[in-house]
Amino acid sequence: MSKSEKKSGGWRTNKWFRAAIPALLLHCSIGTVYCWSIFSQEIADYIGFSKGATEWAFSFAIFFLGMSAAFLGNVVEKDIHKSSLIAAICFALGMAGTGFFIYYGGVHQGSMLALIGIYVCYGFIMGIGLGTGYLSPVKTLMLWFEDRKGLATGLAVAGFGAAKAIASPIMQAMLDNLGEGGIYKMFMILACVYFVMMFVGHLLLKKPEGWHEPQTKEKSQGVMAVIKSKPIANYIGIWLMFYINITCGLALISQEKMIVKCIGLASAVGIISTVSAVFNAGGRLGFSAWADTMKDRNTIYKLIFILSIAFTAIILLTSGIEKGEGNMVLTALVLCLIFVVNAGYGGGFSNVPTLLSDHYGMSNISAIHGITLSAWAFAGLTGNQMATWIVNNFGEVKEISHELADGTVEILTVNPTGYQHVLYATIVLYIIALIVCLVMVKPTDKALEAKKQKAGN
Repeated sequence: MSKSEKKSGGWRTNKWFRAAIPALLLHCSIGTVYCWSIFSQEIADYIGFSKGATEWAFSFAIFFLGMSAAFLGNVVEKDIHKSSLIAAICFALGMAGTGFFIYYGGVHQGSMLALIGIYVCYGFIMGIGLGTGYLSPVKTLMLWFEDRKGLATGLAVAGFGAAKAIASPIMQAMLDNLGEGGIYKMFMILACVYFVMMFVGHLLLKKPEGWHEPQTKEKSQGVMAVIKSKPIANYIGIWLMFYINITCGLALISQEKMIVKCIGLASAVGIISTVSAVFNAGGRLGFSAWADTMKDRNTIYKLIFILSIAFTAIILLTSGIEKGEGNMVLTALVLCLIFVVNAGYGGGFSNVPTLLSDHYGMSNISAIHGITLSAWAFAGLTGNQMATWIVNNFGEVKEISHELADGTVEILTVNPTGYQHVLYATIVLYIIALIVCLVMVKPTDKALEAKKQKAGN
């Protein structure tokens, strides 16, 4: 389809109405899964379980996000309308079901049925909505924005990252103002709001007018055959560096609030959390748009890993987390590490579909992207848990005091050495990821051709 045809016909053939806006409606809804930390303690208190017991709901949500994307990638490939509708129904139903089981747990304190119900609804049902909703607009965006694929996918995935910054204050206000049982009421209300948003996105989402799936050799081969058309080590390398980047990101992000408190900024935790979410979203958009200007998108991953290694090494060498309180330079360096890791974490997500399309073409990109998101599933089960295990088994717990706005003093329990030890694990993993990036992931045909032309000149 020509560019002039795309420009004609009003909103029905407008790439913003048919791709960008619906992608943002879908991703800004499902991205609120990352608001879990806002209400996890309230859920635990309301149903009579420990915070640790309820935390598994979030881990299951991320796991089933990745696994549903892996197993339903072919559905997305064949019919984005069916997959986006599945996403809207499952996400809203899972959220409403979570609200119901929170209500049930409040009436029946300590009920295992309530806890399992939250696992099933927030983890499994919402997880299916997350996986299909995440995948549905990606290929459509790349088709509409052929010349700026990175910018397009970055825009949508940035919506997923920005959802936390947008929704967190709204959720907190709802919890503060809905009175008794506000936690389950919030879920019920948001289930309706997000269903409307996602359903509108589902109705608007459409591939370019007149575009038909080309019957290429790759299309007839199937997903695994396309992956095997290049050395299998190439795909394994992409999967591994994606997995490691998420694992390291989650390891640090899961301890972010406590690290901020350790360096004497307990009163600014909320602000810093919002700023880090902005860096997360900015990394998704910025790194992917930047990659559009490069011959080989893999260069972006090299930059992400080098920056992450450099800032992690600085904090390890200066013992920034342990000695940061009262030291403005170390405090600034620790904040820089948090922001750089958040940006790299987001950038790793937004560049995966375009990197895969550069290597394997567009014919089966939704299915290949879906399989690759299984890395997210396993990282969701290992990143947080790895960091928690290190903090619980290394270092020494100490108490620090923090004055609240009303003048009262709050005693906080922290483990600065433990958080510092988390960085030893992440820097090793980042180094492994950089080696994988350099050795296993080969340049694309486009990059090799550009290199030949440059050498010829």
